[in-house]
Amino acid sequence: MSTEPAIRIDNLVKRYAPAKGAKGTMTEGKLALGGVTFDVPQGSIFGLLGPNGAGKSTLINILAGLVNKTGGTAEIWGFDIDEHRRNASRSIGIVPQEIVFDPFFTPFEVLENQAGFYGIPAALRRSEALLEAVRLSDKRNAYARTLSGGMKRRLLVAKAMVHSPPILVLDEPTAGVDVDLRRQLWELVSELNREGVTVVLTTHYLEEAEELCDRIAIINHGQVIADKPTRELVGMAREKVVAVTAADDLAAAPVHEAFAKVEWDGARDVIVTYDKDRLNAGQVLGILQAQGLVIADVTTREADLEDVFVQLTAAA
Repeated sequence: MSTEPAIRIDNLVKRYAPAKGAKGTMTEGKLALGGVTFDVPQGSIFGLLGPNGAGKSTLINILAGLVNKTGGTAEIWGFDIDEHRRNASRSIGIVPQEIVFDPFFTPFEVLENQAGFYGIPAALRRSEALLEAVRLSDKRNAYARTLSGGMKRRLLVAKAMVHSPPILVLDEPTAGVDVDLRRQLWELVSELNREGVTVVLTTHYLEEAEELCDRIAIINHGQVIADKPTRELVGMAREKVVAVTAADDLAAAPVHEAFAKVEWDGARDVIVTYDKDRLNAGQVLGILQAQGLVIADVTTREADLEDVFVQLTAAA
């Protein structure tokens, strides 16, 4: 495996064409991507996060060849998407958020047809092996419309892998599915990654991104506002929390200028949010005790990806 990135995005711009507004006036075309730059390392699970409308789907659709970029460059496995479109397309598999296949085909037929679209000779197709990999061998000859939601999601992954691409992109793959199906899908994705497939993931489940991804880029308003290894990104969060239960009911909530926020339930429970650059948990407890609070129980919470996401997107 070389050190070249699996995907290289450099100053990528997408501005949609002007649209006709009220009374026939033309409105300025929306700027969906305003000069996005980042690399996806080979062999990684890379998270591409952002609020709704941030530009994630536009970027994925550009890589998939469904949307034409306005400016900048994009390379997939070393192939420029304009100069070497065919090779770029063969190097990437896209799992869309929507369920897209003919419901009257069987899973085996879905994979065979997709392989045919890529010009893969019958002798070289891997439909049986892919059905086994996504645990759908027993549904080989069932109509796709009879599959459960989780089975359809797994079939989409198999469909994206028929041409053995080194890169797999999953666009909100667990949207609307239950916890057990999400777990099954992540087990499959992690297994593919261990076999050498580079995975790009978009998701609104930030705890999943934090657990799965090696590196994360956050996009907001068409701009990259963060691009770091996951642990380093989580470490950017400044605020931490100490939750305290007092031995007796409190007359009022504790107050101190070093506390960022204090939540009190009107009885014994107090939650203190503080800036880790100013205090540590021991100092917070010391301040509370100095104010006469007798502590019966205490828990702490480290910052997570959601804290950083909210902090960065609110500021952008």
